[in-house]
Amino acid sequence: MAFQPIVNLADGSIFAQEALVRGTNNESAASILGQVTDENRYRFDQACRVRAIQLAAELDIQSILSINFLPNAVYQPERCIRTTLETAQQCNFPINRILFELTEVEKVKDYAHVHAIIEHYQELGFRTALDDFGAGYSGLNFLADFHPDFIKLDMALIRNIDKDKGRQAIVRGIVRVCRDLAIEPIAEGVETGFELDALRRFGIQLFQGYYFAKPSFRSVITDLNLARQLC
Repeated sequence: MAFQPIVNLADGSIFAQEALVRGTNNESAASILGQVTDENRYRFDQACRVRAIQLAAELDIQSILSINFLPNAVYQPERCIRTTLETAQQCNFPINRILFELTEVEKVKDYAHVHAIIEHYQELGFRTALDDFGAGYSGLNFLADFHPDFIKLDMALIRNIDKDKGRQAIVRGIVRVCRDLAIEPIAEGVETGFELDALRRFGIQLFQGYYFAKPSFRSVITDLNLARQLC
């Protein structure tokens, strides 16, 4: 696992650290996820959760820990969350500091099932997010039906948004919808100060991307590091 911070520019803090799967030789997430099959999906999903929590505890992460999960790997929410709860307890990591990102690497097969997963996780005290919003299989109807706590705007919408009026209009509209539904938007894939300035004008406060920090192994960015990068 590598960790990349999600920053809150409203108060200059680290809002979360996202745990990103990597290969043992630093292979990309895409190359690892490409090896996930129906036979190993459940074991892979469980192993990623456990390792992310263990490393977060070892690194003494005090912010939210963001963990991606594969919805089709969760055959029954109540049973599949047990290992996560046990690991969090063993590592003394509070579950209210865990955010589950629903990743759209694979198409959701059963929307009612996904709804049940999100509801159960929220009832237990976990936070939830829809990753890569604007690029996957779902859309605004997903927000209306499932009410995640956060959405992460896909980097394809973010790229060069300062120069693209079409992207500006789309993101501005999404932010308004999020505000009405009490969902917090996160802009991911921010790479330039120009993109950041444009997004801040829309009222977005949570950001992630190379502009702030690249994913790192066995370490996490601190507030002091962030302050220096933003100066």
